Amino acid sequence: MTSGDGKRAKPQRVKFSRDIPVRIVAIDGSWTQACVMRDAGQTGAKLEFESPLAHPGLKEFFLLLSATGTAARRCELAWVNGNEIGVKFLGTVALSPRPDNSHHEI
Repeated sequence: MTSGDGKRAKPQRVKFSRDIPVRIVAIDGSWTQACVMRDAGQTGAKLEFESPLAHPGLKEFFLLLSATGTAARRCELAWVNGNEIGVKFLGTVALSPRPDNSHHEI
């Protein structure tokens, strides 16, 4: 999308009045880490962790958007700034909750 002067328009983002609790999950389901979503747009979101991200080589992961784990977005890491990360949405996925809780918390 470009503006009238030929510059790319910045995608609109929604800044939440309160942080939204979410989780990131490894693509293979082997780990999960709690965080909060600070803002979001159509193409991505800003997440904040209590401590720096535990997986520095992270490229792709799922962002769980519902408490039951049934709504998620596949994401790519866009940037890291201390305890905050930017994510680019790659697609929407539907996940079924894990009855055995076999993944481990980070």
